[in-house]
Amino acid sequence: MGIVNVTPDSFYDGGKTFSEKNILIQAEKMLSEGATFLDVGGYSTRPGAAEVSIEEEKNRVCGAINSIVKKFPEALISIDTFRSDVAKAAVEAGASIINDVSGGTLDADMFSTVAKLKVPYIAMHLRGTPKTMTKLTDYKNVTLEVLKILSERIAIARAEGINDIIADPGFGFAKTSAQSFEMMNNLELFQNLDVPILVGISRKSMIYKTLNTSAENALNGTTVLNAFALLKGASILRVHNVKEAMECVALYHEMKLA
Repeated sequence: MGIVNVTPDSFYDGGKTFSEKNILIQAEKMLSEGATFLDVGGYSTRPGAAEVSIEEEKNRVCGAINSIVKKFPEALISIDTFRSDVAKAAVEAGASIINDVSGGTLDADMFSTVAKLKVPYIAMHLRGTPKTMTKLTDYKNVTLEVLKILSERIAIARAEGINDIIADPGFGFAKTSAQSFEMMNNLELFQNLDVPILVGISRKSMIYKTLNTSAENALNGTTVLNAFALLKGASILRVHNVKEAMECVALYHEMKLA
């Protein structure tokens, strides 16, 4: 899953894909390198990011989706949003998956909207909101508590009529770096959810702070953890750099065949 941020303030690539030209350049590069999905987001969830109105988020993501679909009609697009109105507009514009960082906790209408749209749904674990999450990291056992919440969210989603669900443990969202590494080390336990697992750790602070570097210099660390995630049962890697992730996938599959 290649990340296409149409925001001016994302933690790594804010502003880089904000114009239609750059959006299409990014989409073409990722698709040519083997991306299965493009994940389009118009609201930065990094700590301290600016608030974005629903209309502004709609304009950003729908414009990007329209442009991508027009040039690459076969592309599979997911919409990265926790707002049901934005999700609905994005699917109508051409998106086919909804990627919700809140797992349905920030919009009471999200599950019913997804059920009506009949599209796959990615439920991520998040405590609080993107603005408050850094203060909500008190867990007795982070892996088991995240598993419990995701299990509950999946059950509610299924009861609402959502059939195709993917789970994301939410690395870095309301978790310290140590907690994120603990979850990664126990990632195989998330197979108990009986749904595909998405891992999104690309260039995150758990990597670059551990290595005393920056997000810009965290590609090697990202690749190492992506390989580890595959070995631990991840089904989808959400990344900024598709080529390197696809090399991980290719080598992983070759190893499984040996």
